[in-house]
Amino acid sequence: MPGPTLEMEPVEPQSLKKLSFKSLKRALDLFSPLHSHLAPPDPESKKIRISHKVNIEYRGINASTSQQPPRQANAVAASDGSAQTPVPSNTLALPGPEDSSDRQKGGAQNALVVGPSIQSKAPIGGGLPSKSIITVSAPGSSERNFSTSAIMERIPSKWPRPVWHAPWKTYRVISGHLGWVRSIAFDPSNTWFCTGSADRTIKIWDVASGRLKLTLTGHIEQIRGLAVSSKHTYMFSAGDDKQVKCWDLEQNKVIRSYHGHLSGVYCLALHPTIDVLLTGGRDSVCRVWDIRSKSQIFALSGHDNTVCSVFTRPTDPQVVTGSHDTTIKFWDLRFGKTMSTLTHHKKSVRAMARHPTENCFASASADNIKKFNLPKGEFCHNMLSQQKTIINAMAVNEEGVMATGGDNGSLWFWDWKSGHNFQQAQTIVQPGSLDSEAGIYALSYDLTGSRLISCEADKTIKMWKEDENATPETHPLNFKPPKDIRRF
Repeated sequence: MPGPTLEMEPVEPQSLKKLSFKSLKRALDLFSPLHSHLAPPDPESKKIRISHKVNIEYRGINASTSQQPPRQANAVAASDGSAQTPVPSNTLALPGPEDSSDRQKGGAQNALVVGPSIQSKAPIGGGLPSKSIITVSAPGSSERNFSTSAIMERIPSKWPRPVWHAPWKTYRVISGHLGWVRSIAFDPSNTWFCTGSADRTIKIWDVASGRLKLTLTGHIEQIRGLAVSSKHTYMFSAGDDKQVKCWDLEQNKVIRSYHGHLSGVYCLALHPTIDVLLTGGRDSVCRVWDIRSKSQIFALSGHDNTVCSVFTRPTDPQVVTGSHDTTIKFWDLRFGKTMSTLTHHKKSVRAMARHPTENCFASASADNIKKFNLPKGEFCHNMLSQQKTIINAMAVNEEGVMATGGDNGSLWFWDWKSGHNFQQAQTIVQPGSLDSEAGIYALSYDLTGSRLISCEADKTIKMWKEDENATPETHPLNFKPPKDIRRF
């Protein structure tokens, strides 16, 4: 008759990491003389390890006598083998062929200079046998662990070293809007710029003095996109009221409206060579408009969520869009079809910036800032730091300074070439504003790239410039190349 069955105790599931740590602790408890201390280093095993490494690394090296330095050759050469000549302190005798000539020369042919700070501790009689290995140690440190760094090959970092840039500072704060400042665009002559706000107005400001020149009203919701034409006296605006408007700057009034969006319009861009306007919004579509006829040419559909960033190029891909569905799409403007889709980001792509001279662009998301090549869209690398906030805006100038503005009021400056973050600035909210109203919603460099303008949630416009007194000595470059390069 079978006996009573014993109930097994439930086994607690443990991770592999926890189990390996437990195994390591038990091994130390068993074999270590002191509890929770590592065993003392064994000089004999260290010597065997270094000997083996030297033997493996330099097995095939046979240096001729003519290639030796004169000082070294004179120190070890002994014709009769009876002179007690000291061997230079920075040589390692390596195994070589066992013949009488090598024995007479005391292994000098196989000596290898390792470094000036390594001393020999082996006693030398009438010459070194060719199979012997000299134990090396740093001078004055007998208890120190021997390091094999002297015989390891150094692999130089292939990561590009960043260019030094001067830090940026605020030099002007412009107040005038009554709501969040959401968009900005510069005039092609670089004399004025326009800003769109949640107070439903567009204001035009003088670049040099920061004075208000003009206020335009017409939208009934906040204005999220602005663009100024370089070929016509036109300015284009788009907002949450589903409207896209064309303003004639000679008459300061709306002359055309582009109807078709089913929800708020979040971004806007002008094609650099043809009279085409591109708008993207919450209806997940990027619409292509003919500026003159007000007709919609294409509805570039394919995104699954809000299209919140767009830029254009004169050559393919002529339209690039970023969306809340975490993808970036390249569009063929001839057929209105998708050319390719980039799926590297894990969060919404809220901002993109194209380099003014190079054939590449950067895209910003809450997970990372990534750089891509054009026209194929090959992934280059991530920026080396993480801003850890929602990035709403980014801009790049010709000197390779990229600025990114976040929801928490952080304005970070990056070196474009290497992805090194060389400055982390924090915007100061205006008196009377809440600390939570510190977000940066739009960034733009002027045409020279020497001034940066940020549009913020405390209803102000801040102007930034480089610190003229900064030098590489006062603001050194603290850069360490990354050890592991994240591919995504």
